[in-house]
Amino acid sequence: MIRYALSCAKGHSFESWFQSGEAYDKLHRAGMVACAVCGGTEVSKSVMAPRVATAREAAQRHPEPAPDTARGDSTSGPLSAPASPAEQALAELRKKVEENSDYVGDRFADEARRMHLGEAPERSIWGEARLEEAKALAEDGVPVAPLPFMPSRKSN
Repeated sequence: MIRYALSCAKGHSFESWFQSGEAYDKLHRAGMVACAVCGGTEVSKSVMAPRVATAREAAQRHPEPAPDTARGDSTSGPLSAPASPAEQALAELRKKVEENSDYVGDRFADEARRMHLGEAPERSIWGEARLEEAKALAEDGVPVAPLPFMPSRKSN
C-alpha cells in the first residue's frame, strides 16, 4: 500500500491510499481518481515527504492508539475529529450505518440474497463481499451499494 498526497484542479488537497504506484497510475489514466472534496477527476500528485519513524518514536507519539484513531502523518497526532467537511460527512455516514444496521461480515452476499428471495426477514445489513459476489447480486436485482469505509476491526 502507498499513500499519496493529491490535489485537484480547484485547489483541494487530500490524501488517498493505493495498492501500488502502478495501481494509482492505472486508475488515474482511467479517470477514476477523484477529489475527496468536490469529486473532480482532474487530480495530480502533490509533493510529499515519506513518513518514516522508529517503533520507539511511534510509541512515544501515539501510546497504544485505538485502531481507527491514529492518523498516519506526523503533524496531526491523534485523530480527535475529522479534519475536513468530507471527512466529517464520512464519519457521520459510518456512525449511521453502524448504529442502524447489522454487520454480517463476509456473509453479506448470502444474507442479502436470502432477504431478496424472502428466505430471511428484511433488515438493514452491511458487510463484506468479493467483487464477483457484488456483481452477481447487482445482476440479479438485489439492491446493494458499496460503502466508502472498511469495518473498524480491519482498520489500521
